[in-house]
Amino acid sequence: MFQGTHGQRVWPLLMVALMAVHTARAQGPVVDLPSAASAAAEGFSPARLQRLDDFLGGATGPEGYLGAVALVVRNGKVVTVQAHGHRDLARSQPMTEDAIFRIYSMTKPITSVAVLQLMEQGRLGLDDPLGRYLPAFARMQRFAGGTADKPVLVPVQRPITLRQLLTHTAGFATGGEGFEEATRLLERADLHGSPDLATFAARLAKVPLATEPGTRFKYDGTGIEVLARVVEVVSGEPFDAYVRRHVLEPLRMGDTGFSVPQASRGRVVDLTRMGRDGRLVRDDSRSARHPGEALNAYPSGAGGLYSTVSDYARFCQMLLDGGVLDGQRILGRKTVELMMMNHLEGQLDPPVTEFSNAEGFGLGGSVLLDVAARGRLGSVGAFGWSGAASTYFTVDRHERLFAILLMQHLPDGQPHDLPRPATPFYNLVYQALEP
Repeated sequence: MFQGTHGQRVWPLLMVALMAVHTARAQGPVVDLPSAASAAAEGFSPARLQRLDDFLGGATGPEGYLGAVALVVRNGKVVTVQAHGHRDLARSQPMTEDAIFRIYSMTKPITSVAVLQLMEQGRLGLDDPLGRYLPAFARMQRFAGGTADKPVLVPVQRPITLRQLLTHTAGFATGGEGFEEATRLLERADLHGSPDLATFAARLAKVPLATEPGTRFKYDGTGIEVLARVVEVVSGEPFDAYVRRHVLEPLRMGDTGFSVPQASRGRVVDLTRMGRDGRLVRDDSRSARHPGEALNAYPSGAGGLYSTVSDYARFCQMLLDGGVLDGQRILGRKTVELMMMNHLEGQLDPPVTEFSNAEGFGLGGSVLLDVAARGRLGSVGAFGWSGAASTYFTVDRHERLFAILLMQHLPDGQPHDLPRPATPFYNLVYQALEP
């Protein structure tokens, strides 16, 4: 399952002190938002913002990440956009601002928007039982003991709701200590081998839950894939067609999709992982071997999209502007507010994620509850998420800004792997704000 790269380690200062690496500027289209007259005009110190440039130059040096694209936007204007390093493992092709990345779990907020659009049309409700739209889920069972070969099953006491799917509290057996046997049953279902979302949902409905719905936050893509199927059933459109017609095209996100056209595949960044010898190697996944091909046979609402910094910036700006961009209304203002609230409040005690006691979860992303406890700069209420291959974003309504960092490396959590860049990235963005 796709996991957000949410555990962070601060990049050693030594990396920042490395040689100043050449920053490659885009040869293709620039970010499709207005440019600031200057960083200072939008409340940023140019000198302090240079620290971000220096950090990313060091982070993409010879022993670091292949490359990165970073963007900071405030008050609807591009404060800085930077392309560092390279997009290929041979480090022969400079990174450009129009590079295409696998954004993995940063797909989830887009899927959540699709669900919320149908809610706004009165075609579904957050607290509707899933079985209303997918009857196979109407009578779920829960793993209560035994083994995967001889499970003890009991009926669940409450139905799975759409809100629980959005907030990762539906109770699916997606790992965790104490849930190993239940998780084995889920793994045997071969969900990712499904040819389409209908098959994915049908296979999942036969697997017992690990916990009662609404009692545990367990981050995973399973529930979001089910929501993608709900979008198909309610809208009458294939999920990828719905997302393209109702989200991507109105926002002019022309480089975002579940696959990349042949003519654009040269812009797809190589996907790396750390080899046993401590050197980066190309990942062995289908998408890494064949850049631009669909990540799954079905359009994955949990993690299947490719995108660029320019495209995702338009999505973030739409959220920051209360659901509208360039006259295109994607969501209502109050719906965006609902999306960015902590929906674990009232569900769980304490109402926080498995990652941090300082953050809750909204509809498609985390919600910052306590800046001090989180241990990095930001604002209470900031909304955002990350992707499995080192992609990150935050939308901060208090400061009227958003920031995006796109890399393409699958961390393994081992000591020899590259340090994760999110915490220093966000700190360097926020420390540059002027009083």
